[in-house]
Amino acid sequence: MNDPVNRTMLLVDIEKFSDRDDVEQAFLRRMLYDVVDRTMERAGIDETLRLRADQGDSVMEFIDPNVPVPQVLRSVISELPAQLKAVNRMASRGAQMRLRTVVASGFIALDERGIWVGGDLNHACRLLDADLLRAALRERPGDVALCVSQSVWTGIVRHHHLGIPAEEFHEVTLASKNGPLPAWLLGPVPASGQAAPSPGASGPAPTPVPDASGERPGPAGGTEAGPSGGGSASTSASAPAAGPAPAAAPAPAAPPPAGIHFTGGAPAFGGSLVMGNQHGVSGGRVDGDVVMGSVGGPPRPGRASDGQAPADATPDQDAPSPDDRQPPAAGEAGPR
Repeated sequence: MNDPVNRTMLLVDIEKFSDRDDVEQAFLRRMLYDVVDRTMERAGIDETLRLRADQGDSVMEFIDPNVPVPQVLRSVISELPAQLKAVNRMASRGAQMRLRTVVASGFIALDERGIWVGGDLNHACRLLDADLLRAALRERPGDVALCVSQSVWTGIVRHHHLGIPAEEFHEVTLASKNGPLPAWLLGPVPASGQAAPSPGASGPAPTPVPDASGERPGPAGGTEAGPSGGGSASTSASAPAAGPAPAAAPAPAAPPPAGIHFTGGAPAFGGSLVMGNQHGVSGGRVDGDVVMGSVGGPPRPGRASDGQAPADATPDQDAPSPDDRQPPAAGEAGPR
């Protein structure tokens, strides 16, 4: 086997080639060679700068590393669809073709039987045969679906070279017998395909906020115990929700100070009528009913029913004059 050499790889495959009869397949092969040759020539890539490997329903072009990769990509993005459209216009409906294409880079070697081999080539072939690329061609109106390898995206596409619309490429993950393969698809991702998350789109899941019961929402509508909660880690969505915490009972009012307190009404003590302000009452004894205000009992002579003297009333004859109110002598008891 020869020493590996670095090459830009262009792989082109005909859609539904095996569904055609032998005559149509032979015609499609000639069309495929013609389209690829015209595309390379229009891109300025001479035949001496590329090697070809025929795979029946597909063709592989190994392009010299001296040819800039952006030059190859621009020809596949713009020139290849134009050449294919021109050929399909002149062909019958049964002889028209659509193409899946892959642009990759890596090392390949020629074995003793003249077969090109290499791990990078195997990787490119799996991209070409991926179901997602087949679905992309099937679901779009155009006749070409293009996928580039991760190395071509990193080294060329993402730098927005002239004629290479980096914003129209989408990162995808292609399934293969050796596991998932990262790649970049030109144009919309098919509905049946799987697109990789955009950079920065994924991140740590937000921490659920515990509710009043000490639980936080869990997966599938359940709940998980909060930091201070006990019991099982999760509960069913159908479990009854915890009710609100009961309101705290009001603190009892402070007891009133000792003594007699009136908060309304007219308190009545049976017997005698007490009216006006009373000051300096000491000693003695009060017998019978005591009425404060005008509740019950006959009014005092010369007084209205509310205990007040009428406007035209004369001074109370029974009331002592200020001169008569002499303090009792020492040792004498007050009036009984």
